[in-house]
Amino acid sequence: MDLLNTLVDKGLRRETPTREEALAVLATSDDDLLDVVAAAGKVRRHWFGRRVKLNYLVNLKSGLCPEDCSYCSQRLGSKAGILKYTWLGPGEASQAAAAGVAGGAKRVCLVASGRGPTDRDVDRVSQTIKAIKDENEGVEVCACLGLLSEGQAERLREAGADAYNHNLNTSEATYGDITTTHTYADRVDTVRKAHAAGLSACSGLIAGMGEGDEDLVDVVFALRELDPDSVPVNFLIPFEGTPLAKEWNLTPQRCLRILAMVRFVCPDVEVRIAGGREVHLRTMQPLALHLANSIFLGDYLTSEGQAGKADLEMIADARFEVEGTDRVTLPEHRAGGGCGSHRSGGGCGSQESGGGCASPQEGEGRASREGEQAPGSVPGAGEPRTDLVAVRRRGAGTDLAPNA
Repeated sequence: MDLLNTLVDKGLRRETPTREEALAVLATSDDDLLDVVAAAGKVRRHWFGRRVKLNYLVNLKSGLCPEDCSYCSQRLGSKAGILKYTWLGPGEASQAAAAGVAGGAKRVCLVASGRGPTDRDVDRVSQTIKAIKDENEGVEVCACLGLLSEGQAERLREAGADAYNHNLNTSEATYGDITTTHTYADRVDTVRKAHAAGLSACSGLIAGMGEGDEDLVDVVFALRELDPDSVPVNFLIPFEGTPLAKEWNLTPQRCLRILAMVRFVCPDVEVRIAGGREVHLRTMQPLALHLANSIFLGDYLTSEGQAGKADLEMIADARFEVEGTDRVTLPEHRAGGGCGSHRSGGGCGSQESGGGCASPQEGEGRASREGEQAPGSVPGAGEPRTDLVAVRRRGAGTDLAPNA
């Protein structure tokens, strides 16, 4: 296809495609899907080889958020049965982070629910960053604490944070349909504050909230303009108890086209497959490694992810390799910027900054929950895969070992 040849050439030159070209990627047919993946894979390998960066989420404070983000199980008024707890201490958080690092994670993402941190919260997180870095040599730390006030990004950097995540989530035109308690401009301002403070900026999107192709292209082009080092791509998990519980709009093919479009628009940026990959990509997850160079290991904040061991096996079977702490993630022209080469792109950024699911009782199995499929049965094409959604009941905030 002439379109794909053009996009590969532009990606290798770091040239921005046109909006029409980006829209055309989303409009390709299933018959052309492998060609799209192969083309975007050339761009991915040119800038990142076959390395996969592993990131590990630690939920420092879960639930009871005053914001009303429609996708979020921690939102104001949420009826999702997620874990709820206040701040983990530095020792608890460091212990949780160590499990991810032992599993191969290069970056630890510290996330807390809420509109944004108080100065006391920044002190807490600063102590946690120090505890993690003291115990885990070479690990990178990203903070994801919501909207930042003046001076807070600088304090986090002084404490040793390498990156800050704050996602745009959707287009400016549709943002008010998703959230009313803060604005799209508020989110842009926080990303700029992080960038200005010398932190590696991480900002991404959530696909599958009912948006159109134009909205997806709008948010990705807005991200390109903000120039984050890392762009996490989340696929909406329609958790019961949230306003978007019925929005099952994605197929594995649609997810792959979205990831390819992001790679073409942001060729030399760390593209991370974030929340929802297990639910929506399913058995086609290995193909997505040809598009994205980063994933989360194990569980998310309020829902379960694929077993950490399965993540590692998937990477090895697809003939990719886990990126070590001795490697710089970003290409030299990006890693040598204001953040310094040790800030090698990445961060957190997951729908799971509000993820969750239905309200099972402690210890219930996935297939036993109301409305889910019995063991051995698989929904037909296009049917909701609620059987793949499970609330997190282990790891941070519990007495059970984490999945890492």
